Amino acid sequence: MKRSSFLRAAAALALAPAAAPALVRAQGTYPDRQIRMVIPFAAGGTTDLMARAVGQHFAQAWGQPVVADNRAGANGVVAGEIVAKAPGDGYTLSVVAMGHAINPLIYRKLPYDGVNDFTPISLLATFPQLVLVHPSVKANTLPELIQLAKTASPPLTYASGGNGSSQHLAGALFAHMAKLNLTHVAYKGGNPAQLDLMAGNVNMMITQPNSKELITTGKMRALAVSSSRRSQYYPELPTVAEAGVPGYESVAWYGLLGPKGMPPDVVKKIADETVRACAGEGARSIVAGQGGDMVAGTPAQFAEFIAAERKRYEAIVREANMTVD
Repeated sequence: MKRSSFLRAAAALALAPAAAPALVRAQGTYPDRQIRMVIPFAAGGTTDLMARAVGQHFAQAWGQPVVADNRAGANGVVAGEIVAKAPGDGYTLSVVAMGHAINPLIYRKLPYDGVNDFTPISLLATFPQLVLVHPSVKANTLPELIQLAKTASPPLTYASGGNGSSQHLAGALFAHMAKLNLTHVAYKGGNPAQLDLMAGNVNMMITQPNSKELITTGKMRALAVSSSRRSQYYPELPTVAEAGVPGYESVAWYGLLGPKGMPPDVVKKIADETVRACAGEGARSIVAGQGGDMVAGTPAQFAEFIAAERKRYEAIVREANMTVD
């Protein structure tokens, strides 16, 4: 999906549910008023679009407005504090990204308990990332890139959308498992990082490309996918594990949660509706447009997933010194 089309989709999915007709009026007492959807990143990105699509479905299903509240900052910490301190009544929800699981490892001091101050509701989607290099890099395959990185002086550089971002974690894990010395270059967001990669100011990046055209037109070269299985959107690309780094896996992901203390019946109601939202065309088109997979599930499954992600990257965070004061 072109970036311009992606941003138009954001506008189309703006949360204006108060004027939208209710498809099915929810039963019971929840919800009987407006729901706040806290979004930890700026409008127009994948997190924002996912939140708006899910929120729009909730509004139509329950006949109550869902208001988008973008609170960007500190890799999700700003939004996390708002959600953690909100009442656990189901009227404050948040779509979070990978940083939610990793922030307790990175930040020496958080304004909330990153493990116990939230109620996981459902994983929404996972996104395989691509190992991308600038066309000037003399590597057409991942083994060639690994060999080049082992002998490069100065070390090859890899870009990310910021300290502790999915791109940073994917790159640090790759360097660790392939036994490479790579230099991390952090940007204020994934888009500026990709622009600098296309400009040739950095050598590589492991991320979701803004558009497949960036690869087909030669502005970036894709060498492998970061997931454990090949991507249906890039079937010609091997996985990193297949191409020379056995056991490697790193995917970007998004999920829905709320504050701690939410009543179990409310959590179940939201989780069940989330599964239906993820089966709807709004959310599915966003995920497909970015090369991802819908994976909605139960609250227990999402809690286990978050714990596993935190454990996966714990040693990498320490090794790469990703800590933030």
